Amino acid sequence: MDSSRYAVALSQHPEAEVAAAEVVGQCLERLGPGVDLAVLFTSGTHVGNTALIARTVRRVLRPSHLIGCGSVATLAHRQEIEAGPSTVLWAGNTGPVEPLRLSEPALPGRTHDGPLLLMADPYTFDAATLAACLEPSETLVGGLASASSQPGGNRLVLDDDTFSDGAVAIVLPPDLGAKAIVATGCHPVGDPMVVTDAEGPLIRSLAGRPALDRLESLAANADDTLRERLRKGLHLGIVLDEQREAFSPGDFLIRGILGAQRETGSLAVGAEVEIGTTVQFQVRDATAATRDLDDRLQSLEADTALAFTCNGRGSHLFGESGHDAQHLADGLGTTNVAGMFCAGEIGPVGASHHLHGYTASILVLGSRQS
Repeated sequence: MDSSRYAVALSQHPEAEVAAAEVVGQCLERLGPGVDLAVLFTSGTHVGNTALIARTVRRVLRPSHLIGCGSVATLAHRQEIEAGPSTVLWAGNTGPVEPLRLSEPALPGRTHDGPLLLMADPYTFDAATLAACLEPSETLVGGLASASSQPGGNRLVLDDDTFSDGAVAIVLPPDLGAKAIVATGCHPVGDPMVVTDAEGPLIRSLAGRPALDRLESLAANADDTLRERLRKGLHLGIVLDEQREAFSPGDFLIRGILGAQRETGSLAVGAEVEIGTTVQFQVRDATAATRDLDDRLQSLEADTALAFTCNGRGSHLFGESGHDAQHLADGLGTTNVAGMFCAGEIGPVGASHHLHGYTASILVLGSRQS
């Protein structure tokens, strides 16, 4: 593997024309013109100028294909730019790639079965359905645009076109040493329990007792620290592989607990849960998120990483900017890190793909054991 195949450039210049020139110039200096793929991320006032920046990338860097997205914040190298405008450009000599424009949550026929990189508008594209349709042998990583809180305000780029709806994707070659990482940021607490009564997203009982009773019992027996973590970051982990004898943080699909019905003792969660499913309460905090990300990077090196991290992480969760970018750079041994903050992240957990929240979903290329 060879990290010289990739480059990451960042500009925080307030003028979009200057920012475009700066990031293109940095990539030209590293790789020269005519790269196979460029990936563009914009934030702040640069989102409105995404089409202008993309045109400069296409005209001067001359990538065979370009994909991009506007977001509320970006990642580059060891930094996370959460305030002010930013333009981040990732460029790579990947070999031939295949662009896809999606208006429905289904993948068209492809010329090869390499990993997919996807960016979508959350208001007009059902990414959860697309994720659920993928085969276990497929790899897809990406995120939902987060630049706008209203329909029509997001920007997606594919080659010479800019869109405000649907999704854009790139099929990468299968020989890039790609690996998908999904760090949930949650830690299991209490004991695993089997759902004994449920309907849709409403869990009525766990291990034969009302679900709310189980939660209140956990809180009553917790120390002050855990009780505060439950109050601030309570989630539910749904086991994906029931054949395991023991469960670790990576074995759960994490979903939020949306509310409770005291009269019935039921809990409402952000997913439909079937009777017989094993679940476990989870807490989300900075310590758990750091541990989970570091565990997934352990003994792993890579040439580059494209990161899609939740807009609820960053300084909102860790108290300072740059957490995920720094841990990725240190853990993977490369500063060729680029990405964006998302309104939802896509990646595999276990043998299936899901639309996540509060995760860091990362596609690393040139991965190898250290």
